[in-house]
Amino acid sequence: MFSTHYAKTGQLLRLNLRRDWLKIVFWLIGLVGLMAGAAAKFDGLYGTKKAMTTIITTLKTPAMVSLMGPFTAKPPYSVAIVYAAEMMTFMGLFVAMMNIYFAVHATRADEDSGVLELIRAHSVGRSSALTAAILELVIINVIAGVLEALGLQASGMTGMNAGGNWLFGIGLAMFGLMFGAFSLLFAQVADSSRGATILSYSWLGLLYVIRMGTDVKNPDYTWWTIYGWIEKLDIYGKNNWGPVGLMVLMTVIIGALTTLVGATRDVGAGLLPDRAGRKHASVFLAGPLSLIARLERTSTIIWLVGLFILGATYGSIFGTAGDLLKSNPMMAKLIGTTATNAANRALVLSFANKLTIIFAVLAVIPGLITMFRLNGDERKGYFEQLHARSVSRAHLFFAIAGFGLVVTLASFFLAVCGMYVAGAASMGDNMPSFVRFMRGFWGFAPALIVSFGFGALLSGLLPKLQTIAWVLPAYGFFSLYLGALMNFPRWATQLTPFGWVNTVPVKAVNWGTAGWMTALGVILVFAGYIAYRRRDLLEN
Repeated sequence: MFSTHYAKTGQLLRLNLRRDWLKIVFWLIGLVGLMAGAAAKFDGLYGTKKAMTTIITTLKTPAMVSLMGPFTAKPPYSVAIVYAAEMMTFMGLFVAMMNIYFAVHATRADEDSGVLELIRAHSVGRSSALTAAILELVIINVIAGVLEALGLQASGMTGMNAGGNWLFGIGLAMFGLMFGAFSLLFAQVADSSRGATILSYSWLGLLYVIRMGTDVKNPDYTWWTIYGWIEKLDIYGKNNWGPVGLMVLMTVIIGALTTLVGATRDVGAGLLPDRAGRKHASVFLAGPLSLIARLERTSTIIWLVGLFILGATYGSIFGTAGDLLKSNPMMAKLIGTTATNAANRALVLSFANKLTIIFAVLAVIPGLITMFRLNGDERKGYFEQLHARSVSRAHLFFAIAGFGLVVTLASFFLAVCGMYVAGAASMGDNMPSFVRFMRGFWGFAPALIVSFGFGALLSGLLPKLQTIAWVLPAYGFFSLYLGALMNFPRWATQLTPFGWVNTVPVKAVNWGTAGWMTALGVILVFAGYIAYRRRDLLEN
């Protein structure tokens, strides 16, 4: 019976690796290169006593604690300890994203495309495809963990040790594999690859937000957040292997549950029940725009609500992040209450700038996902009924592009609003004005339009390479999120549109820059349409 359920697992694993090898290589180069490159640079950044004192003070502020976790190391401090404090939580996000991608791609995506049904028609075990996906994730994470540890070892970073390097690599590998297991489970629960992806990222985002709150309020509670386990490794300090054991246990439990569910459900079905549709279509399905809005309704609501909650969660700690009266009462006495309140507001605005960058990058995601439906649904044959009717390519293209751009800007706007509303409740009268916070929205909105326009251009011009558009928000996040800590040159941050935005809301919006970026974004969208109009439709 065992051999029947898992027949041809090895062959399917080889097929998966042959299909995904190039993507795996790109992910590994990105992750390992980022870690090793940053490690090699940290000695130059924080090798002096003055630089070390400055960064330690920064890492202990509530704002940085919410982003990167609490800094719990004891003196004497080393460059390696600072590196672990800055990079661990950040790298955990990327490793989790890599595993979510490959987990969904190897399971639910193959079901959506009909590949799994063709495979099941041969003498292949019922659980073979899922087992092959699990083994593929294990192989990817083992290779990633080993290369990351070796990369750190080769960097020669001051204060590092072999135990910490291997704990760093293995800890990230198990953290990623754990979220890969969650994604495999969600692939059994959802009835589509989009649904599985939404559930996976929603779970990752929820755990990250909970971790952020517990780290600021009471780090002891972070043990219950799952995401916070990666912080508890205490790399280059005590080198605590206990959280790795928790990750292994959680991965085994979720993996066993996934295998059980996968062996009992039908191909193409999910545990979440399908809701019966209407007998007659709604009057709002009168054209491509309303159709796209209907298809994207659930995911759009999730993004809008999710980013508002994320903004509110970060805004709720403004009262703590900007309370210099409690953190430094001697300074408050010296400069007076009025000056202290002004310093509090300046600190909050500086923190808001970093948060606005995060919101802007996240807000690009739903827009690009919507834009990529143009080719994804066309390739699956979903748009054949539209093309067979009197629906022009212009109508379809601009309906999808328009809806995607509106969702992107609306998500970003709600994130800024959530940050302000919760911040005002936390700080009271000391909170900077809403108009001041809106500088962040108006400043970064043009960068969002350019990023979206780049995706629209690739959708029309190079549909097979449209995923390259993810490079702009991904690199923008990295260069601005960690660029200041790693002293990136200005030209390196300006490789994406996000790097051209000044430090809003601290400073006023540079309307000249905003103007030409908005124009560039619109031009890119229209260029994408022209390319789409001239190329052949994708075959099903």
